Amino acid sequence: MDTLGAGGRRIEFTRHGPGPDVAPTLVFLHDGIGCAATWRDFPAALAGETGCGALVYSRAGYGGSDPVALPRPLTYMHDEGFSALPELLDAAGVRRAFLVGHSDGGSIALLHASTTRSLPRVRGLLLEAPHVFCEEITVRAIGKARDEYLHTDLRAKLERHHGGNVDCAFWGWNRAWLDPGFLAWNIEECLPAITVPVLVVQGTDDPYGTLRQVEAIERQCGGPVRRCILERCGHSPHRERRDRTLSTMAAFVRELCET
Repeated sequence: MDTLGAGGRRIEFTRHGPGPDVAPTLVFLHDGIGCAATWRDFPAALAGETGCGALVYSRAGYGGSDPVALPRPLTYMHDEGFSALPELLDAAGVRRAFLVGHSDGGSIALLHASTTRSLPRVRGLLLEAPHVFCEEITVRAIGKARDEYLHTDLRAKLERHHGGNVDCAFWGWNRAWLDPGFLAWNIEECLPAITVPVLVVQGTDDPYGTLRQVEAIERQCGGPVRRCILERCGHSPHRERRDRTLSTMAAFVRELCET
């Protein structure tokens, strides 16, 4: 992967398809313990289906990007959406963007799209299992992940992707969500300011969140929201129901590119 400087840190990234001066860019924002590599071949496939370029990056503290100090502030997703993401988009020369966000990445995409700084660059949001408030089911699943990190081979599996950042990536995410203060985390007040079209893909068997998240986004966003609810699917639709997720996202992007 290549690196670029954004916000005073070195950020790893990779590109697929045409450059930002030729076509819109699909910007991939990974989940709370993911990175650029954990998207696997999905970004390249979606770029190929839409004719867009793809920018896939690891946030600071993840993958091969620079580490961050722990503990992370409970506002870390706000910090990413309001500051780190626009700095990255500027550094990467992204002119027209569709934000493809998974879990934490989806929440970051929503936060960024609620700012005037996102316009007119951001043209739409494609969200997988985003959170707009903290649910008890989420806290239970993240508590289970902590136990697995301490007592199973989960740490070794994540280390393959994060290397020396593995503890920074995991504990930065895990300890924030399990902090008692995080129970009050809620970004619903930002939703009315989002006027670009939104696609939400959610699995019915997601251990990290329920359809209440989708319903809140539909009810409160200031622009059109489309849902895709996948049966027999957990927290990662782009892996668990790849073909359906790919075709749904591609159709959404193509439609927006034609308008």
